[in-house]
Amino acid sequence: MLERFLKQTSFKSHQDFVENYEIRVPENFNFAYDIVDEWAKRAPLKRALCWTNDKGQHRDMSFSELKELSDKTASFLLDLGIRKGDMVMLILKRNIEFWYTILALHKIGAVAIPATHLLTDKDIIYRANAADIKAIIATYDDNLVDHVNRSMASSPSVKYRIVIGDTIPEGWIDFSKGVEQAPEFVRPAEGTSNGEIMLLYFTSGTTGQPKMVIHDFTYPLGHITTAKFWHNLHENSIHLTLADTGWAKAVWGKLYGQWIVGACVFVYDFEGRFIPADVLEVISKYRVTSLCAPPTIFRFLIREELEKYDLSALEYCTTAGEALNPSVFETFYRKTGIKMMEAFGQTETAPTVVTFPWIEPKPGSMGVPNPLYKMDLLTHDGRSAEDGEQGEIVFRTDGGRPLSLFMGYYRDEELTRSVYADNLYHTGDMAWRDEDGYYWFVGRKDDIIKSSGYRIGPFEVESAVMTHPAVVECAITGVPDEIRGQVIKATIVLAPQYKEKASDELKRDIQEHVKKVTAPYKYPRIIEFVNELPKTISGKIRRVEIREKRN
Repeated sequence: MLERFLKQTSFKSHQDFVENYEIRVPENFNFAYDIVDEWAKRAPLKRALCWTNDKGQHRDMSFSELKELSDKTASFLLDLGIRKGDMVMLILKRNIEFWYTILALHKIGAVAIPATHLLTDKDIIYRANAADIKAIIATYDDNLVDHVNRSMASSPSVKYRIVIGDTIPEGWIDFSKGVEQAPEFVRPAEGTSNGEIMLLYFTSGTTGQPKMVIHDFTYPLGHITTAKFWHNLHENSIHLTLADTGWAKAVWGKLYGQWIVGACVFVYDFEGRFIPADVLEVISKYRVTSLCAPPTIFRFLIREELEKYDLSALEYCTTAGEALNPSVFETFYRKTGIKMMEAFGQTETAPTVVTFPWIEPKPGSMGVPNPLYKMDLLTHDGRSAEDGEQGEIVFRTDGGRPLSLFMGYYRDEELTRSVYADNLYHTGDMAWRDEDGYYWFVGRKDDIIKSSGYRIGPFEVESAVMTHPAVVECAITGVPDEIRGQVIKATIVLAPQYKEKASDELKRDIQEHVKKVTAPYKYPRIIEFVNELPKTISGKIRRVEIREKRN
């Protein structure tokens, strides 16, 4: 399959990759038809999906089954009145229906809006009106159904509420019955084109209302980089990305690139909180070969007795979503022999900085630039940063918009221009480059701490704090100070065995520890112990909330 889209599918070196990596974009590409249906034709029995849940249920799904179910779902939605360009929100958790429903939307040209089940009625009202959402397809959940129902009086664009489950609330349409009784699917005469909107994500910003990121129908092709050259997948891979389908990370790791490569997507559907031992058990039982998760997950995994689990099938591990602390990398490597390969990207992009299989990872580094993106680091005075100098990650598009860079923020030209104008896209993320060309994350531009003339990135301090055995999670922020301008504050979640030891003595011990592992001026002068860090619904630390709580 890859040979249809790549000028060259294997590379001898990173230089070879930089010079020859090129994705060929077909005219009127549609992932559902051109990838999933094509696999159904070429290898109908090939396993596309391996799904299991925390109740012990298990189901495999082939590409031919996906084609059949996505056709039926597309027919059901067309019969209902969903058409090309209509906005459809999917609140489906990790239910197996997510995969063939999003394919169905692609087939009819409707815009898919994956969303989390944690939305309140206020969140749903905002999204429905901001995007003129026509239909909501949700898995049955008492709380979720109540929130959707309460939002309806203030969401006039929503014409259809469709539910998946055994309980069909009043006013809702039975998804399973609709799919089962759908007429034979006829592919719409009006097809999709590359430049049309395929996908919309509401980003969970750490300040203000979420932005509406839109991607066109070529977006999945950018995730060839994700699956083949970051996850290092092949046709026999069984890949698990730990992400709910409401987040952009799900289509990074549970859909597009994986199926272009021909790998099997593994799904562990669980309710409630993440239990490390349960995840390790399913990785062992189902012989998962590839795992991608944010560093927070790996921080919990390394606290388990990994030798108790058969991880012999595990070939490769990758991480993204937040910067990787070197101590986590080193502990996981010591326990498993696997080096975690980091990458960086945004909801607005595909992976843009990647630790590729042919380069040696440097613990804590994001990797090197994806050659599809023309990357630069800009200093605060507008220069291209030198090696060792901090700058904002930007992408230059004077040679054309790179594959998978967003189309813009839907219905907000002013906001789009604030980050993307004059062929320059500003990520808002700060980094520095070492002499070998590796990039190191510093923090969000707004999170940089200016203390006594120093510009200090929160991540470098967090990495130092995280090496103390008492610390499970940490957020670094700046606190106003009359003498220094700002001082560093560490907000810390302690490991269970240290919670009873929370004291001024432990704070001093952490401070002295930080002074030994990084430059002494970077130690946190203020330390606060908390039970949990404030986070967005997508799991990002809300440093703005910590900053607002002045010490």
